[in-house]
Amino acid sequence: MCVHTRINQIGRLLLLGTAGLMVAGLLAAQLHAQNYQVSQNGKSVGTANLLLSKAAQGYTATSGANIDMPGLKYKFTENESLDAGYHLNTVQLNGTVNGTTATVNTAKLGAQFLMKINANGKLTTTPLAAHAQAVFVPDFDPGALEVVLKLGAAHNNGDMWALVPKQEGSITAIRIVTNADMQGTLNGAPLAVHHFSVTFEGNKMELFSSPANDLLQAEWTDEGFAMVRQGFKLTPPARAPAPPPPPAQPAATPQTQGQAVQQ
Repeated sequence: MCVHTRINQIGRLLLLGTAGLMVAGLLAAQLHAQNYQVSQNGKSVGTANLLLSKAAQGYTATSGANIDMPGLKYKFTENESLDAGYHLNTVQLNGTVNGTTATVNTAKLGAQFLMKINANGKLTTTPLAAHAQAVFVPDFDPGALEVVLKLGAAHNNGDMWALVPKQEGSITAIRIVTNADMQGTLNGAPLAVHHFSVTFEGNKMELFSSPANDLLQAEWTDEGFAMVRQGFKLTPPARAPAPPPPPAQPAATPQTQGQAVQQ
């Protein structure tokens, strides 16, 4: 084999290998870029989105939501820095609620999180205990719920905490109950679905995730809200079979016309 032919073959192999890596990278990015539909009582009221990317020291999560319904116009964008174990480093949120703008910045500083909330022309700075499994949890945030799922899976759903960006900011314990797995389809392909009941500070929700702990669906049953990943359908539990029909009653014996003759 001549040298030029060999060089050309090597060049083609390198090109194919590079293209394969690029395609794999694009597919990985697509797997972590998700869109969600938000509804209330079956009626669409908004959308949400999440982009989870690998970073040099861990992950970056970019998420947002846009809710437009009578009595609530709510919109936010959020950028979050996480370490390799999905633990929070810093987060910045910009949003509006019914026309009022607000920004929230939270960062881990030693043994505490420092949460700064700027809303209604007032800046509040609140130090909060820095629990390791703490998650920044705005309303309707798919990024927060996915981090809850991934941290919970890594730590057996124990010692979980919610950083709540409301009022002056607070931190409260998260309780997670594991339910029986369910079934669903994602883009037409069947998959097992993990089901968890999550409660914290008056919030109650049902979370449904893939075997890789990716958020597929969230339900706030008390308020009738649901957030469903594009392409996902949850298979409802099998209905109990209809009860068998009651046994047929024996037919009545026909009476002989007239009365028996007495002797």
